Order: sequence, then C-alpha cells, then structure tokens
Amino acid sequence: MGLRQFVIDAWSWLNYKPVMADVARPGNLSFPELAATWMPAEELRRLAAYKVLAAYDNNQAGQLAAASGEEAGVERRELGDAANLVDTALGYLLGSEQKITVEGAEHAEGAEGEAPKPGATEAAALQERLRTWAGKELLTLRIQQAERAAVLLGDSVYVLAWNPEKQRPTLRVYDPGFFFPQWEDEDADFPSRVHLAWELPEDRDAGLKARVRRVTYELGPVSEDDESLVRQYPWEPGRPSRMTCYLTDAEWLLEDIKRGQTLDRLPMDKAAFRVRPDGTELNRLDLMIDFVPVIHITNTIPDGGEHWGRSAVARVLQGLDELAATDSDSSAASATTGTPIIGLAGARLPVDRATGKPEKLKVEAGAVWQLGDTGRMDALDTSPQLAELRARVEHLLDRIAANSRITAAGLGTLDASEVPSGYALKLALGPLDALVGMMRLAREHKYRLLFKMVQRLHQAGRAPGWSAGESFPARLAWAPHAPTDRAAVLEEVVQAFGAGVLSLETAVAMLVEAGYPIRDAAEEVARIRQSAQRESQVRMEEAAAAKSGADDGQPQDEAAGGEEEVAAQEKGQAFGFAAGVSGRR
Repeated sequence: MGLRQFVIDAWSWLNYKPVMADVARPGNLSFPELAATWMPAEELRRLAAYKVLAAYDNNQAGQLAAASGEEAGVERRELGDAANLVDTALGYLLGSEQKITVEGAEHAEGAEGEAPKPGATEAAALQERLRTWAGKELLTLRIQQAERAAVLLGDSVYVLAWNPEKQRPTLRVYDPGFFFPQWEDEDADFPSRVHLAWELPEDRDAGLKARVRRVTYELGPVSEDDESLVRQYPWEPGRPSRMTCYLTDAEWLLEDIKRGQTLDRLPMDKAAFRVRPDGTELNRLDLMIDFVPVIHITNTIPDGGEHWGRSAVARVLQGLDELAATDSDSSAASATTGTPIIGLAGARLPVDRATGKPEKLKVEAGAVWQLGDTGRMDALDTSPQLAELRARVEHLLDRIAANSRITAAGLGTLDASEVPSGYALKLALGPLDALVGMMRLAREHKYRLLFKMVQRLHQAGRAPGWSAGESFPARLAWAPHAPTDRAAVLEEVVQAFGAGVLSLETAVAMLVEAGYPIRDAAEEVARIRQSAQRESQVRMEEAAAAKSGADDGQPQDEAAGGEEEVAAQEKGQAFGFAAGVSGRR
C-alpha cells in the first residue's frame, strides 16, 4: 500500500509503514482503538507512531506488519535490537546517578575566615529538603520510567499533585499517549489547558460499562464573576495574580459520546465527576496555584513550530527492518547449510510395503543409500550465502550505530584491538558525546521547571520549613556518561589549585564530575578546610616548640632552617585535599 498523501511532519519518518499510509485515519485497521469518536483527529498520527514504536520495543514489528496485510510478517525474526538501542541510549543519558543541586549551595560553608555568601545557607538547606523529597518520592525510579518512554517514544509526562496526608507533592509518570495539551496560542511557552485522557474497558463482573476518563488542568481567573479579583501567592510576594489552576476529573460512558464530541467537547451534562477521599467533588477544583503542574519531557529539541520530541530509533527504523529481514534470511540459510539439500541419481530407494511407493529419504547421521554403477550424489552448498548474510548483518549493525549516533564503540560492538589509543577512542565516541549533550540540553529547562513547581507546591501546602519567597534555581545534575581518566583529572585539579587559578569549591566540583564518590560538595569542602586547619595548628605547635628549643641554646641558623621547613610544609598543605581524594579512587 503506497502513501496516499505526501506529508512532512514530526512523524514523516514513519510514512513508509502501511499503518501510516492514510494520513487522515492512520492505523485504522491495526489500531481500532484510534477509531474512537472522542479521539481528536489531529492527534491520531502521533498516537499511531507511539504504537508502532512500542511494537518494535516488544519484538512485535512483524506481527504489526502481518496485521497491516504483509503475510510474511509473522515469519520475521526480531532479536531485541530496537530495545537494545533504546536501553543503550537511556544508559548513556542517565549516567551512573542523578543529583539535585541548588545554585549557591556549595558556598554555604564559606572560605576560611569568611562568612558564607548571601543566600548560600538557604540554598544548602533547600537542596537538602529537595533531596529528602526526592528520596521519599522515589525520584530516581520515576526518572527511569519517564526517560525510557521519552527515549523510545520521543515524549514523556510528569504530573505533580499536592498530597495533604503526606504533606508533600507526589510525582507520577504518565504515558504520553494519554497527554493532550490544548494550545490557544502557538507562540506560548506552555499550554493553558491540558487533558490526560484514556479509555477504561468494560468490566462485566463489576457491572461497569466502557468509559472515558479525562483529567483536566486549566488556567483561569480567580473569580469568574469578578475578573478584577486577585490573589497573593507565597512565591511571588508583592505581585498579585488574577490566575489560578482548576482541576476537573470526570468519566463518560462511551455510549453517551456522539460523533463530533471529541475530547475537548465532551458533554458536561453526561459527566460523572470523581470525588476525593475527603468528599470534595473534582469539578473545577481550585488548586490555589497559578501554573499547570504537568511537565512534558521531549527526547530531542523540537523543531520550530513543533512541540513533540523524536525517538532515538526514529531515523534507523528502516535499518532495523532490514536487519530483521537479514536475520530471517540467515536463519533459513543456516537450515540448508546444517541439513543440506541432496540430489541423488541412480539410487535404490526403499519402498513402503503398505503403499508400494518409494519412501522419502532423510539426511541424518548413519544413513546409508545404495547407489548404482552410474549413481551420483550432489549436495547443495549454501555456506557462502550464509557467510554473506552474516557479513551483511555486521554491516547493518555498523550502519545503525553510526546513523543513530550511538556509535559502534557506544554499543560495545567495536573490537578493542582496532582502537590504537585512548585519543582514537575519544574521537570514536564523539558523535555519542554530541548526542548525549543534545538530549540533556532538551531536558535541562524541564527539570528546572519541575523542581520550581515542587518548591511552590510545598509553599502552597504550607509545609513545615518551606517559607514564602521566590524559588531558588535547582537543576538535575547528571553523572558523566563515559568513563573518565580520574588520575589525569586529579593531577590537573591539584596543579591548578596549587597554582591559585582554581578555588577549592571549583576543584571539588571537578572531582565530583569526574566520578569521585563525593556525596555533597559543600560538606567535602568543609571537611577539607577543617583537616587543613588541624594540620596547620599542629605545624604551628611544632614551630613554636622548635623556636623554644632555639631559645634554650640551639644555634640560630638551625632554628631558622626549622622555620623554613615548617613554612614549606604549610605551603604544601594546599595540596592536602588531593591525598584524601586519591585514596578513594
């Protein structure tokens, strides 16, 4: 089936698939759920793309092809190459760990003999509170869930909600197929209304019919009757706001939804609103915040005018198809190589006594065939074809690694003997470095926004310890995605710090980025200074004792020599932190 209409959009890389051939109704036959009357027509291509990518991730691309009319699709061999590509990209994106850092927290202790910088103590306290919240909300696990969906599908969604019982915001990850933002102005940074919607199947045992659930976050005036009414939010003191966020959570029976009543036009007179445990009906509930607590994560930086990310396997999807087809051909060729096709001439074939017909011969160990004087046996050798297919598999893997920018070195398929030096390996990993940098850049602002919302929800819920005031800039710090030469970094840090071109805080930060097990940079700086102060005190006491000995009759030049030695030791103390850090390598 060819493409019925030429279209270039965020999912054009899937146009070669039969399920995407009909631009108006993609996946109608393969994905009947997309034919629901409430589904917005402009979202169908995006949802169909998500389903195609999920099929590749679960080794079901052949089944999808068969459902689209390709009979040979069920014979396709899929060995997890798509999932391996996604998991590898995810591993490099996340690194070994992720930390919440607040700007200025590393200066909370202050330099020796100096007071901390203004706001540094508050930043350090906030950093500790955010990390405590992250531990309670299993943030590392949530990041794994959200980021794998983003790498595979191109998009992922976080939703924050204040929990009065836990006295903290809760964080949940949603399938991007449930996410339907409503953009009133295409130039706006964020949508003013967001729907999270999905179908609930029929449950005959419970007596429940098929339904649609829709959760809506919408910005609106504080008072619909009086638009001049304003509200003072704790994170913007002195800046009154006319806006607030309303939450609506309702269900509709599928049989009550008529054609044309799409997601944003569902009949409110047919809605059954959900109720909170405290009895509050979730019908335009005022959340007492002036933002939509939904964060949309994109795997890549969207193109101009677009809002959606691109999957890590998007541009190599046809390569994965070629790889699966070659694997299937290779499997068939290996069958004829291990059990070859044999042609016999002049053979005496055994006869089935019951039917009187010659029996079929089988190629097996110990088989003996009687040949006449002019008899001949020829075996079909398919091993050259099998070798060629295996070479093609290697070629396709290299092509996929290069075009996905994960590289053969990143996938682990590069032979170590082919790398002449560490510099050559660094060059080979260059495209992967650029890919990880781009993926992390696409997420930088979104995680800053997430932690800003966490602070504001704590303030709105009047949680203990969260005072009013503007939010501190907080970000998610990623560990290095590739191994680093710790010895080289340590030597560089020691030399630069000893020469006075780096501060102690910057030196420790460089060691953290290199992968040294330093849990908190500010605490490490404080410990280093305390250790240096103790050792300095010991040196001073030793110098005083040496001077006292000189006064009791020690030659003056020897006492002077002792003082010079003490001064040299105190100067060398600038490198004292390196010894402690190097012991952790």
